[in-house]
Amino acid sequence: MVTNKKTKRQKRIIEELGFQPGLRITELAEKLSVSAETVRRDLDELTEQGIIDRTYGGAVIRKNMQEPVLNERQNLMVEERQKIARAAVPVLMGGKHFMIGSGATTVHLARRMAYEMNNITVFTHSFGVATVLSLNPTIKVLMAPGCYFAPEGALHGSQTIRYLQNFRADWAILGASGLDLDGGSDAVIEAGEVYGAMIARSTRTMIVADHSKFNLTFAANYCRWEEVDALVSDVRPTQALADVIEAAGTSVVTFDK
Repeated sequence: MVTNKKTKRQKRIIEELGFQPGLRITELAEKLSVSAETVRRDLDELTEQGIIDRTYGGAVIRKNMQEPVLNERQNLMVEERQKIARAAVPVLMGGKHFMIGSGATTVHLARRMAYEMNNITVFTHSFGVATVLSLNPTIKVLMAPGCYFAPEGALHGSQTIRYLQNFRADWAILGASGLDLDGGSDAVIEAGEVYGAMIARSTRTMIVADHSKFNLTFAANYCRWEEVDALVSDVRPTQALADVIEAAGTSVVTFDK
């Protein structure tokens, strides 16, 4: 019980620092209704984990814990994401029901699925994913409810998770802000929670992410490599990361022309 409270509190600290960088300990203590000493202990643990940097009297999120919003990312790594989409679709063939997470790369893949796959059902919390899938009238799209998070064009929260728990899918298809030895992580904690729910309700899991995500760590670690059936990227991961991924039984798929 104490551990759960601490985990929730530390997630809230990361969230608050994301909204308002450079908060002081006294401000965090007031927002969380805990003592300054409790906040100091939490900040010490988050610093050891590499998630934040301590400042005089407070803390800030480490720079590598942040990433551009979705509209900015859509214009980055476009060729790489197109390659990922082309490599991923053949792996998904034969599936009928899919859960697709938010992100720039998953939108590219959803667009490719709309061109190449028919008569499938997709559960998603991403408006971008739903929009590109509508290009194919044979694809049934079910939109999860929740609280709208504008920077990602997606819905998050307990309603989203409860909705997804009513269904089963052949594949969960997820993006990532970072891929490290511990698995996939996301800069948005609420997104990570939704991704975890999708994994739990799917027979298999695919992560789609370009090479710029390799060896980065973000706040929400939503899966271990043992939970991932396929990683699809534009190139193979660096050797140490590739060794861990393959030892976990995860297939690495790249577009090789």
